[in-house]
Amino acid sequence: MEEIKVTIDEQGNVKITVFGASGPSCVKLTSEMERLLGGEVEREFTSEYYQQEKTVGTTIKDKV
Repeated sequence: MEEIKVTIDEQGNVKITVFGASGPSCVKLTSEMERLLGGEVEREFTSEYYQQEKTVGTTIKDKV
């Protein structure tokens, strides 16, 4: 489960940290929030970003 933490410092700078999301999915999770906040976006990726995205899938086999 993903978690988003938003921190605003004394100068009004906003920092968005995503936990539990690997790969570029963290950028997808925060893109609308970044757009609404406006201004420049600086990204600092954690080690989770460089991990493979986790996917959940189901395989259905036909019985003959």
